[in-house]
Amino acid sequence: MGVAELIVVRHGESTANVAREHAEVSGAELIPIEARDADVPLSDVGLRQAQALGRWLAQLPADAMPTAAWSSPYLRTRQTAQATLAAAGSPLEIRVDERLRDKELGVLDALTSHGVRTRFPMEADRRRWLGKFYYRAPGGESWADMALRLRSVLADLDRDEDGQRVLVVTHDAVVMLLRYICEELDEQSLLELAMSATIVNTGLTRLVRVHGQRRWQVADFNRHDHLLAAHAGEDLRTLHPADSDTLPR
Repeated sequence: MGVAELIVVRHGESTANVAREHAEVSGAELIPIEARDADVPLSDVGLRQAQALGRWLAQLPADAMPTAAWSSPYLRTRQTAQATLAAAGSPLEIRVDERLRDKELGVLDALTSHGVRTRFPMEADRRRWLGKFYYRAPGGESWADMALRLRSVLADLDRDEDGQRVLVVTHDAVVMLLRYICEELDEQSLLELAMSATIVNTGLTRLVRVHGQRRWQVADFNRHDHLLAAHAGEDLRTLHPADSDTLPR
């Protein structure tokens, strides 16, 4: 049958998430990041988000807990997976897979939206024309490129984690594209979903299979009540605006 359930989690807030928000608001062209994307760590809030998720998982019935764990190789995802499993009291080992990494941005890496328009106006025009799904920056990849590598991940998951409930700690674009693949969405449906929803840091999406079938169903999408119940009166949600410019035009 393959994997029984995918518990897909976006990493906790990273230091780059914080820097990007400040850069966008200030109108800067560059995001001040001192490490390559793969080496960006969690912020203090991001670590607490992961721990809150782990405590929430620990309260689930035994037959709902993850039985395997996979992660993107990027530091922020590995830190999220480690902190989550530790807080949940789970002994699972984490399998790291580079195909679960974030989108490669190529020459647009570390640029704000203003920076892209200023430094690469022709690329901004190409992106508007092609839309988010098919646009590939020079040296980078498109969502369609990402979908190709994620299809191979799903095939390996089915082979290696037959019947398991797999925790997958990854990035917001991967969460969206796993829905695209598993639900057999089309480009229009995916991009409308991307415009209407922002994956919260440590937001949890559950994709499940009906017993005896290979088709997937969405049981939870972007669930984050663990962030509201982390501590009395504290809200650990870190919200980022949805992408309102996804469709080709």
